[in-house]
Amino acid sequence: MGSDGRNQHDEKLEAPLIPQGRLIPFVVVTALFFLWAIPNNLNDILIRQFMKSFEINRSGAAGIQIWFYLGYFLLAVPAGQLMHKFGYKLGIITGLVLLGTGCLLFYPAAQMGIYGFFLVAQFVIASGLSFLETASNPFIAQLGPTASSERRLNFSQAFNPLGSITAGLIGTLFIFSGVKHTDAETAAMQAAGTYQSYLHAETLRVVTPYLVLGAVALLWAVLVVLTKFPPTGAEDVSREDAGPAKDVPLFQRHFVFAVLAQFLYVGAQVGTWSYFIPYVESATGVGDKAAGYMLTGTLAAFAVGRFSSAWLMKHFEARTLLGIYSVVNVVLGLVAVMRPGWVGAMCLLTTSLFMSIMFPTIFALGLKGMGEKTKTAGSLLVMAILGGAALTKVMGMVADSSSLQAAYLVPVICFAGVALYAWFGGEHREAESGELSS
Repeated sequence: MGSDGRNQHDEKLEAPLIPQGRLIPFVVVTALFFLWAIPNNLNDILIRQFMKSFEINRSGAAGIQIWFYLGYFLLAVPAGQLMHKFGYKLGIITGLVLLGTGCLLFYPAAQMGIYGFFLVAQFVIASGLSFLETASNPFIAQLGPTASSERRLNFSQAFNPLGSITAGLIGTLFIFSGVKHTDAETAAMQAAGTYQSYLHAETLRVVTPYLVLGAVALLWAVLVVLTKFPPTGAEDVSREDAGPAKDVPLFQRHFVFAVLAQFLYVGAQVGTWSYFIPYVESATGVGDKAAGYMLTGTLAAFAVGRFSSAWLMKHFEARTLLGIYSVVNVVLGLVAVMRPGWVGAMCLLTTSLFMSIMFPTIFALGLKGMGEKTKTAGSLLVMAILGGAALTKVMGMVADSSSLQAAYLVPVICFAGVALYAWFGGEHREAESGELSS
């Protein structure tokens, strides 16, 4: 390693994680990573629950993810433009209000028993989350030195899987009824005219968790209003980015590849988790509650990976860890495809440990050297979350036409793409000086 390399490594080790005087806004915004993980991961529960209560197949239930990530995609750029003019704080408040409103819409949707109404509510929720992610990720990355941005964002993102675990527990305890009727029992209920009432009761089980979540989101919006944000919340200030901000191009090589990698990663993550419960049920024969607890286990592995990565990145390059973790997940995914059963289920569970660093690391690497383009770049990276909708739909189609095990080849291919990005497309040293990467 040359002197420049040693100096950059020492800079990363010495750079403070949270600058003095910025702890309160850091805590307030970091809590949002926990909060938005709950509706994100309740989608996995909703897919399984609505397949039961609305009697739809896996491809039809993928509408939950499609409408959800469509909201992310369509609102990301407006969110970035709003924050470019008025700062991150207003973007966060707007996101929380939209999130709360979408959650409250679950009540009339359940009362009416219309699947399409739930999809509209999902779109509103995702619109709010698009604002929150477009604001919070770059805000945390810019809250301190660029040299510690990956560690800082990984630390804040570590609270995201804690929200995911909470969602898994909420869904398993309060949404899943654990009731699974045989064909004979279903036929008897239909003959007695009670089957539709049973399906409606199953639909109503989703209401209370979303009403509570909506209330929390609106209360947190009030707290954000009362919190004083530092200047970086309104401006793209980065002392380490050299060169005039106006000369920084948007479509730098490392950033474009980061958007593509984020699309693939989110598709892999969402697809893996969305069909995890059906995979476990079909591969092991356990019920939905037991599979739900296993989903909570995979989210716990995700949390362990996030917190450990914040420490590991003080000793290893972020891109190196990203590449190694991606290759490990390719292997685990292939085992899940070829060995369905408890071995495959445990491999899928373990993939979350290695998925943990991918989103924040790709996001932070993509923002390197973007200067005044940071808010726009952040919104495009959030738009890449559309991969969660597109590739989950592809998985559903493969599952319906072939098998659920074969559908897991989709995330395997995605992880291979992320590995290629880590090794060949994530370099940002020249971008940090305001030049287009070669």
